[in-house]
Amino acid sequence: SIFGSGIMVLDKERSRVLVIGGTGHIGKHIVAASARRGHSTSVLIRDVAPSDPAKMQLLKSFIDSGVALIKGDLFDHGSLVNAIKGVDVVVSAVGPRQLVEQSRIVMAIKEAGNVKRFLPSEFGSDVERVHTVDPAATLYAGKLSLRRLIEAEGIPHTYVCCNGFAETYLPSIGDVTAVGAGPPSDKITVLGDGDAKAVFVVEKDIATYTVRAVDDPRTLNKILYMRPPANIVSHNELISMWERKAGRTFQIVRIPEAGLLKLIKGTSIIDPVPRHVYGVRTWL
Repeated sequence: SIFGSGIMVLDKERSRVLVIGGTGHIGKHIVAASARRGHSTSVLIRDVAPSDPAKMQLLKSFIDSGVALIKGDLFDHGSLVNAIKGVDVVVSAVGPRQLVEQSRIVMAIKEAGNVKRFLPSEFGSDVERVHTVDPAATLYAGKLSLRRLIEAEGIPHTYVCCNGFAETYLPSIGDVTAVGAGPPSDKITVLGDGDAKAVFVVEKDIATYTVRAVDDPRTLNKILYMRPPANIVSHNELISMWERKAGRTFQIVRIPEAGLLKLIKGTSIIDPVPRHVYGVRTWL
């Protein structure tokens, strides 16, 4: 991280922040972090009165923390421009299905003409430093194309590369075939030999440093890497830590590279296994 023990915001007044995709997994943390840090924060929302009770509760928590809900849609150019005209910084946290549609945000930012910083939905590995296969390769190509578009349009930006989401992958002890199932009861699936290193960062911390970056001149037109040294572990090391804590050993089921390629062939990035392999892609 480029941040030391403290971070200095040069402006007395913090930027106004708009989050697009603010009800998603990482987006909700970014909204909360922005509000906590004292930014005037708004969220672009398609439906301000959703039927889903959980989403309704999330929106209520936003309102209670002083966040403004702005009715609009990624596919409604006019609503995008209007929302963007009222802020200084746009943070996109859209999910895999909408990554390629972020060009719409770029065009709206260009038309609005007032944005000091755009943070597109990256929140993974640096797309210019990875080598992968489909379905992840197509996703990376889309992110890379968006970077080039942002730069070609002269939009001030910061790319956040935070690696793996700790709260997503650590509960299953890194088993990408069992994400969401909690700690293993008897066996753990390991990709490859299990010795490759991966980086895990807690989502709340990712959001905190993302928000800190928006007003920091050192991150302007730069890539922000989050790689806490103590959070860099191999799958084998992670399993050993859990075995010591649990006081027992687990059966290890290893999937070699050829087996993994066969497993994900013909799948979509939104399917569970390839999506989570993409999330801890350095374990190969």
